[in-house]
Amino acid sequence: MINPIHLKTLQEVIRRGSFAAAATQLGYTASAVSQQMSALERDTGVVLFRRSARSVQPTDAALVMNRHGAKVLTDIDALLAASSRTQEGTSQELRLGIFPSLATYVLPRLLRSPQWPGLGINLHVSVGEPQQTIAGLRAGGELDVALVYQVGQAGLAWPHTINRQWIGDDNFRVVLPKEWGIQAGSEVAAAQLSDMPWIMHHPGTSDATVIERLFASCNLHPRVAAYSDDFNASLQLASVGLGAALVPELALTHRPDNVVVLDVPEIRLARNIFALLINDKHTARIGVFVDQLAGILHELNQTSSLKGPT
Repeated sequence: MINPIHLKTLQEVIRRGSFAAAATQLGYTASAVSQQMSALERDTGVVLFRRSARSVQPTDAALVMNRHGAKVLTDIDALLAASSRTQEGTSQELRLGIFPSLATYVLPRLLRSPQWPGLGINLHVSVGEPQQTIAGLRAGGELDVALVYQVGQAGLAWPHTINRQWIGDDNFRVVLPKEWGIQAGSEVAAAQLSDMPWIMHHPGTSDATVIERLFASCNLHPRVAAYSDDFNASLQLASVGLGAALVPELALTHRPDNVVVLDVPEIRLARNIFALLINDKHTARIGVFVDQLAGILHELNQTSSLKGPT
């Protein structure tokens, strides 16, 4: 019999790219993750990873099992949620803090899904930046769950009583005005974009500091044309030729026509997205809710990667 815990670990290994990264996320040792994957290979009778001295790579069988495993885990969580509904009543109140682009492009997809009515959650939403929603978790019960992002390793802190669950990454992309004449998908080095006008984050914020260091490390010295922490505004300003911008993929879901998206090899940066949950309020239904959001985010990322730069 396949252990559902091993399926969950398989998902994290494929998402994070290594046994060590999955172990960090799940709170295991790398050795424990390796042992779980070996047990899963024995139970299924298939080779899931190609192992070398320096890395492990998932086989096609692992990717197929990951897709089916996600469905199995969702079904298990749904059964737990149904049991929870029977024990706790017809619905559970969930006070959710969520940042704007996740509230715009991910949460509505879940609320429109056929699974949503059966989840039994009475949702109250507060849209705000991570610092605001984390404050709501600290302030004696204004929120139960906060969906936040972190760029790099700085800028956020949360109480030790909070459980942090990684749900996905939102990769940044370089956006240029179409009128500049650079074709989407062109091979462009970061240094070629130096001294061009850029729309940047306001100085002093944690995100701005990470981006400034990244640009400096690849010899990109932008000429600042505007400061904007609103990605929709940055996209609109780029579309009329004001400057280039660094924008996460979620915000590119409905981008203007007059911009092109580039993949600049030296610029690798992502918003790491987490669910912060108060430990004593973490029920099976909330677990299903978070997992379904993670699944939608993963689907959007897959769609974006298939499309490529446009």
